[in-house]
Amino acid sequence: MNKIAVKIDVKKISKDDLYAGKKGTYLDAILIPNKDGQSDYGDDGFVVQGVTKEKRDAGERGPIIGNWRFLAGGNGGNRNNQPEGSDEDVPF
Repeated sequence: MNKIAVKIDVKKISKDDLYAGKKGTYLDAILIPNKDGQSDYGDDGFVVQGVTKEKRDAGERGPIIGNWRFLAGGNGGNRNNQPEGSDEDVPF
């Protein structure tokens, strides 16, 4: 099974497009592959925040909030990368 690792800069998330569900507050995100293949940093694509249908119809696009990559061997979660900063930096 292929696994994908996603890194999101939470400071770039627009609170306007978060929505309440039965079990929490949700964010729609879209994974888009790079046109020219893997980037110089090893990313296979980028993450865009989803927006409402009304905003899409008006030509608005969500902000780029991160990157993603396929994990080699499908054994994700074994990386020792720690996020920078503390939870106090999260804008919500």
